[in-house]
Amino acid sequence: MSSVVPLSVLDLVRVERADPDASAAIRRSERLAQDADRLGYHRVWFSEHHNMRTIASSATVLLIQHVASRTERIRVGAGGIMLPNHSPLMVAEQFGTLEALYPGRIDLGLGRAPGTDGATVRALRRTGGEAERFPSDVLELHGFLGDESPVPGVRAYPGTGSRVPLYMLGSSIFGAQLAARLGIPYAFASHFAPGLLNQAAQAYRSGFAPDGPLAGPDAKPHLMVALNVIAADDAERAARLRREAEDASLDAFFGRERPLSDEEVAAVRETPQARQMLRMLDATLAGTEEQVRTGLADIAARVHADELILVNHAPGEDHMRRTLELLAPDREA
Repeated sequence: MSSVVPLSVLDLVRVERADPDASAAIRRSERLAQDADRLGYHRVWFSEHHNMRTIASSATVLLIQHVASRTERIRVGAGGIMLPNHSPLMVAEQFGTLEALYPGRIDLGLGRAPGTDGATVRALRRTGGEAERFPSDVLELHGFLGDESPVPGVRAYPGTGSRVPLYMLGSSIFGAQLAARLGIPYAFASHFAPGLLNQAAQAYRSGFAPDGPLAGPDAKPHLMVALNVIAADDAERAARLRREAEDASLDAFFGRERPLSDEEVAAVRETPQARQMLRMLDATLAGTEEQVRTGLADIAARVHADELILVNHAPGEDHMRRTLELLAPDREA
């Protein structure tokens, strides 16, 4: 059964509890991207996070280059680059280089949060106030990627004239409104902020400006929704995998310095803080192929999504691969 809307993948490059090796996580993400390429997914994105023991995607641009070099058709990009951590010129140079290497396959999603904690922000040589200039930085970046440099006498080489497509990422109404004003696609992070999805979708569509400063010819809204998914061959296995995925999330959140033991995870699960954190995963779609596909179709119809971005929450490479296979856009039911 073909998907009702295009399906893409957001890969967090998770470091597994059973194999806490970043190189293993990166090799696994490479193989899964190749699977997604073969199975007909539209794009695979990598996100920028820092100082997180269980996520190996801090050097996002390097991951994009690595995966793009080992895939053939699928679009590869950032979901996203946390712009407050970088200068627009350097981002334009980096993504201009990627576009020169892999023309027509590179995406640049942009986020306003730093993607880390306050101490790490300072270690990145930032003050924490950079997010206030995010809208102007997006405009500056767009200028460096276009024909008209925003800074007289300064151009991004490579980058100028590349027109790498920009996408706005967000988990709040602010991002939806900004993407709408600018006239660019918007990706909502309902994989960890499901409660605001309806409001953000409505704000984006109602406020979309086809003549916005970054809108291209014939611009129209393009709403992308990120969702946690786990698909298995039977519902009982899917439920077990969901429990394991929740345990891994608790370990990542509460075991920042070292992995938690199974006994420690079980104890943490009973705390109010853990219950609050697990509510962020309430919108996870876990079940059989039919159950997950039905859930995806229902959400897409409810918010009029133009694309769904799957965050593969299954624990372990075999289960992640099976999730991709069962939900593949070209798969026949």
